[in-house]
Amino acid sequence: MSFLDTLRQWDDAVTCADRNDLAEALRIFLAIQEPNSKIYFNIGCLQLLNQNLDAAEKAFDCSICKDEHLAVAFFQRGMTFYQKKRYDESVGDFQLALKALRGNQLIDYKVLGLRYKLYACEVLHNMALAEAHLGQWEKAQKSLSKALEYKTDAKLNIINKAMESILRQKVFKAVEFPSTVLFRPNKHYVAELEKKDYLGKAKVVASVVPQDQFSGFAPLQPQVEQEPSSPKEPEVLRALEGDAHIVRYEFIPETSDELAVVPGNIVFVLQKGSDNWASVIFNGRKGLVPYNYLEPLEMSLGTQQKNELSEPPSRVPPTRPERNQGLVRDDTSTEDLQQKEKLADNLCVVKVHYAFNFAVSLESGSTYKTLVEKISRKLNVSPMSVTLRLSSDATSAMNDDTDMESVWSVHSKRLKLWCNSKEESAVKPQNNETVLVALHPYVSTNPEDLGFNQGDKITLISKINQDWLEGHSNGNTGIFPASFVEELPVNDQ
Repeated sequence: MSFLDTLRQWDDAVTCADRNDLAEALRIFLAIQEPNSKIYFNIGCLQLLNQNLDAAEKAFDCSICKDEHLAVAFFQRGMTFYQKKRYDESVGDFQLALKALRGNQLIDYKVLGLRYKLYACEVLHNMALAEAHLGQWEKAQKSLSKALEYKTDAKLNIINKAMESILRQKVFKAVEFPSTVLFRPNKHYVAELEKKDYLGKAKVVASVVPQDQFSGFAPLQPQVEQEPSSPKEPEVLRALEGDAHIVRYEFIPETSDELAVVPGNIVFVLQKGSDNWASVIFNGRKGLVPYNYLEPLEMSLGTQQKNELSEPPSRVPPTRPERNQGLVRDDTSTEDLQQKEKLADNLCVVKVHYAFNFAVSLESGSTYKTLVEKISRKLNVSPMSVTLRLSSDATSAMNDDTDMESVWSVHSKRLKLWCNSKEESAVKPQNNETVLVALHPYVSTNPEDLGFNQGDKITLISKINQDWLEGHSNGNTGIFPASFVEELPVNDQ
């Protein structure tokens, strides 16, 4: 079965599920010859909804075999084992789901086509429930205590209720995945499934000249005494809006305002922006395409001019700026490379919750004094005015007597701290600073990054280099690609 056939059946099955015709949706999914991990996951969810637990377990097994990092599949197989009262295996799958979360508070599967967020605290909640059924009340209490470290305000109430039940040695209700929520195929690929007739229907034509005996499937050229010196521009091309360009490289869109094109497509450029993106029309649809994926096209019947283009730009942000971690030399000697690798392996990212959020990095095993000095320099305040806590509800603050060895043993790579300062931070964004507006959404992939959506306003703090800036938006502070934003006019600020 081809990829297009799989995509078409996948889309048909999801459409049936949206109409609540779950039996037909399951039938279509089962007819797909080579399902991927997402399709197997959908089959498992529908089988679980039908209480066909053996078939659901088999489907989730196949999904995990296809993608061993799919945390939500481990979670669903754990729920299947829980319903089959195989609590030991259920606990094991919840542990694997937690491991796949890799210390994150949650995973948002929206970018993969699943409208669902898997929370670490919910995984631990269900793990504690399975342990309670095994009579392991102390382990269940520890699991819920760990869940409190990953809690969010929206999930706090359910964890507190579960803890009350555990203390009374009573079981509680599990957090279940909404089984009617399914992985959906990429909407841009689905849009390309529609068949288009580029040639139209053929019509038989005949000559209007009495001496001409021709008839056929092509229109005749008007008979004139002298041929024109150059071919006339086709009326259909002259009537189209924009300048014609030919696509030289395949472009796969990542956002709803971008347009999928392949080499050989002819698009019409309506506007070219300073950020190297062009607004184009293709097959009656408007969207954005990188301009250096395109080449101007002569609008005539003559020979098409072909020019060699350089490699197209990728849609990923520019190369990340190298953070200054104390290595000032920029040569590539073996000794320095080994030193850099050793230093990188020993670095810990510290995310600090302040009036705004920011991140610093320093070596694991550093003293409390070094940690406070690093954060105070970031805030431009005195170290004596900084108070740090290991959690938002901690009653005691950290100090010189804090057992930092224990802190680093638990948080060797990532550490969260809550910070207060008696002085006002000098880096707190002010109203008179430069304001930028986001041209494209940027998803934060590192603790020190600043994520934002298209149209968000960002207050500029500093310029890291020609490709990266540091700014403040929506209560967070971090770095972001300079090409994703532009300066907002003073009147709009």
